[in-house]
Amino acid sequence: DPKAVYQFRKLTKQWVMVWKDEFNGEKLDPSKWAREENGYGGGNNERQFYSTDQKYAHTKNGMLNVSVYRDPHTTVDGKIQPYTSARIRTIHRGEWKYGRFEIRAKMPSGQGIWPAVWMLPTESPYGGWASSGEIDIIESRGSKVEEAVGSLHFGGPWPRNTHLTTSYKFPKKNAAEDFHVYAVEWNKDQITWALDGHIFQTIKKEQWRSEKAPDNATAP
Repeated sequence: DPKAVYQFRKLTKQWVMVWKDEFNGEKLDPSKWAREENGYGGGNNERQFYSTDQKYAHTKNGMLNVSVYRDPHTTVDGKIQPYTSARIRTIHRGEWKYGRFEIRAKMPSGQGIWPAVWMLPTESPYGGWASSGEIDIIESRGSKVEEAVGSLHFGGPWPRNTHLTTSYKFPKKNAAEDFHVYAVEWNKDQITWALDGHIFQTIKKEQWRSEKAPDNATAP
């Protein structure tokens, strides 16, 4: 239309969607997610076996359902875990340095349940955990669903690791009563945590460090 007026704007500070999963398929998308098998506590002395069986992580009605059952499992060396659940990850499928990460989730309640969504490096250029860092987008304790927790792990390898963490109190419906949007914005200078659009923690690069790279201001 020769009479139309067009306005062009350079998008310098706009977010661009590069990855998403709405879980609309009948099964978990293997191009986006890998199922992890782990029978030794997942690094936290957990009393559960992580199974790749679809029973413990399946999609239905546009949602991913991660479940835990009283299904005991015995590892090949005789270790017995009284519960079975699932752990899925995007490793080698979706990997990003910096960006905005959003997860819409409803968390379970119950003593001993502690679901989380976190980010780890594919490689560990600064050494083993937590020298190469970990960003916890959301941790939700089943016994304290009235609050959500965001954390940053860094420093040296265990036990010389350290962390910074802040909890957020839900003003209305808690983590188990309703879905909420948990978000992290990460750039080279700072990491910010938000819940339903409310920023509740900002950690700047001066606050984190890597024992293996003391002269690198942004490591890990």
